Amino acid sequence: MIDYTDHVHRLMADIVSRVPALSHVDVSRVLVFARPGRTGAHGPYATCHSLLVPDSEPAYYYWRDPRTGAMAKRSEWFVVRSPEVRIGPRRIWHLVSVALPRFCDQTAADTHKERVYGRGREWLAKLDTIVHELYHVDPHEGGIRRGSNGDGRLSALTHTPQFFREVQGIVRAYLASGPDSSVVEFLSFDFDALTRRYGGVVGTVFRGYPAFPQRYRHRLKVQPRAPRAAQIVLVPSQPARRVFTEADLEKRQFLRGSTLRLGDWGQVQ
Repeated sequence: MIDYTDHVHRLMADIVSRVPALSHVDVSRVLVFARPGRTGAHGPYATCHSLLVPDSEPAYYYWRDPRTGAMAKRSEWFVVRSPEVRIGPRRIWHLVSVALPRFCDQTAADTHKERVYGRGREWLAKLDTIVHELYHVDPHEGGIRRGSNGDGRLSALTHTPQFFREVQGIVRAYLASGPDSSVVEFLSFDFDALTRRYGGVVGTVFRGYPAFPQRYRHRLKVQPRAPRAAQIVLVPSQPARRVFTEADLEKRQFLRGSTLRLGDWGQVQ
């Protein structure tokens, strides 16, 4: 069977090695995993999550009385932290997810990608998506790249028109570098074609699938007294998970509408 997440990671490494605009990305610190995504459903084809985002400023949630507008209750004070993921001694800096089977069945029809790459070139739409996620990696802070306008000013938006143009330029630069067809060939097949050709589609996932490591609330040990509220909602003092390792990974075969667990990540490599 074809290991789709491994193929995406291999392609990422090839892109980074060929395109200077992405040379800052250390692919050895990027973990590609799969998550569920139905073909035809709304939602992203892929996502990029930075594990280098620093703690947030101290904050709290609050609820107001709908009649008076006064604060009825609030949570304890907390900061939002990033989890830690390690593969052996190496700390992972970014997680990239691909939605299966939706990513495989991505089309360019009636999208800006069709206007850019032409009709019927779905594999380029998938390549664009992979470059898109790599381009999210900030070259300076290591977190998520901030969007910019055409004049170079930073934007409050992540996905600006300039962002999409720069991704398209990287796609063209990669194609112009003459990549080996064996590296990109898997993008040419949709989910059903991959299943017929290889006998099945496999991906790396986290145990507890479809859950994966995400930022969590960490309760402040020293709680500021203000603001006053009639009820204080407790923040769990210990989140479910803070650190993940290769022992938290497994391989699953993806089917239409379900998955089958194949075994631990190291056993099915």
